[in-house]
Amino acid sequence: MEKVDLTMIAGDEVFEGVRAAFPVSSASGTAATAVVYMQLEPGAELPEHRDSAEELLLGLEGEVEAFVDGESGPLGEGQIAVVPPMAPHGLRNVGTEPARVLGFFGSATNVSTFTKSFGPEGVRVFVIGAPMTMAAPLEETALPA
Repeated sequence: MEKVDLTMIAGDEVFEGVRAAFPVSSASGTAATAVVYMQLEPGAELPEHRDSAEELLLGLEGEVEAFVDGESGPLGEGQIAVVPPMAPHGLRNVGTEPARVLGFFGSATNVSTFTKSFGPEGVRVFVIGAPMTMAAPLEETALPA
């Protein structure tokens, strides 16, 4: 049996105040699912992006506001938000303590496309589940409005 201990995952800082790890994906051997574990410091935000696979966001700890396809609302501990494939979405920690969120994808490999580029290379696209996580810039004309 394969197990993941979330208490042992530090994750990488992917945005200021946002740490993420992908402990389950096609890179770890799954065939049809992937998981992202996120920790957000107070005030930190996971920027708007679109995922190729449907995602379920589970609030584990803290006060998080979720944005999904033009709607926003709190995502409390034990609550799940459904994110349809390719729907623009993001998260923000609106509390005074760190927050933790677990995302479950309906695919073992996921392509995430961020609305705005970031970092010195202007990265906008991440492929999760590839043998090595891939990130790349994206031409502005390639993403539909």
